[in-house]
Amino acid sequence: MNVLYVSLAAVGGLLLLLGMLGGLLKERTPISEPLIALLAGVLIGPAVFGALDFAELGNQSRILEEAALLTLGVALVGVALRLPVGYSSGNWRLLLVLLGIVMPLMWLAGSLLVYLILGVSFWVAVLIGAIVTPTDPVVASSIVAGGVAERNLPAALRHAISAESGFNDGLALPFVVLPVLVLTEPPGEAVGHWLFHTVLLEIVAGAALAALIGYLAGKTLRWAEKKETMERTSLLTISLALSLSVLGLTELLHLNGVLAAFVAGLVFNFAGSSDAAERQEEIQEAISRFFDLPIFVLLGIALPWQGWMDLGWKGALLVVAVLLLRRLPAVLAVRALLGPLGGRAKDVLFLGWFGPIGAAALYYAAFSMRETGLREAWVVGSLIICASVVVHGVTATPLTKLYGRLPGD
Repeated sequence: MNVLYVSLAAVGGLLLLLGMLGGLLKERTPISEPLIALLAGVLIGPAVFGALDFAELGNQSRILEEAALLTLGVALVGVALRLPVGYSSGNWRLLLVLLGIVMPLMWLAGSLLVYLILGVSFWVAVLIGAIVTPTDPVVASSIVAGGVAERNLPAALRHAISAESGFNDGLALPFVVLPVLVLTEPPGEAVGHWLFHTVLLEIVAGAALAALIGYLAGKTLRWAEKKETMERTSLLTISLALSLSVLGLTELLHLNGVLAAFVAGLVFNFAGSSDAAERQEEIQEAISRFFDLPIFVLLGIALPWQGWMDLGWKGALLVVAVLLLRRLPAVLAVRALLGPLGGRAKDVLFLGWFGPIGAAALYYAAFSMRETGLREAWVVGSLIICASVVVHGVTATPLTKLYGRLPGD
């Protein structure tokens, strides 16, 4: 029972503090909300005050995996509602480049760096590279949402980062599952299982089911508004219910709940009433804060400090290499294919730098450790996640303001 009360006090106090001071912190300090939540977890965890320890709660990997999944499900619907209606169809070429070219290059770069620096086996390196491939919607939202971002960043750039993070969280699943299967199943069965179950069922079927649910929910919302059968506060229930129902149903059917949540949100936004879009976005943003930040508190509690120390200088070198080489060179390489975003150097550099690693990578790291038993997946994955939360969190506000001051080119 003490564990419950400590958790409530820590998370509730953090949300109360950020609710009252979040705007001030974002405007005047280079500290992001996920970074504050991470530091709070470190303080209350066994590393400092020892008020909360996963040893008292149960299976650490399972808790982190399920908590990260819930976080992503709610956050991704929020991202979808924040995007303009029809954004994906109107910008499919840009998304195709970011997801079809940049994302595989990020996987390749991350895997190669892990292999060369840590000297682990090929498939373990491929697995860790896949874990840190997706950009994170939670950390990305702290970068592209809010007054600082809206005053300094063009909408096209903010929407591109949000949409990419929404799609590639779920699309990273095949990249992660392939090495997991190779490491845990007979070679003859791994590829077939990957193609049929992971790609066709979890990705394609999951997205199709989510699109159907989102469409029906959107049309029902429009009907309810026309018939005046709902109240304004019902939007809060509807937004949260869509996140949880899609996530729960797809996971029960062993489909990809992460991608499904984002697709459902996009279709719901398209099929629903445009009059409610602004209210939906505001409400979902409020809901997301309650679900987004606790996962970073949990991460701070669970950090494998001894495992990091065992990596030594190789761990530090890997962090620097991944942050600098995982994404930026790939985005620079496809600049000519980025459409209007490729026309200005500051757009390309901002897009290339801000591909943060967070809750999605945490989900895949916990999943991979549970499936394979490889502690490297958690130790290395968590190190890179924390480095990204710190570095991208600290640089977000200064670089956003710098972007606004720089002339176009």
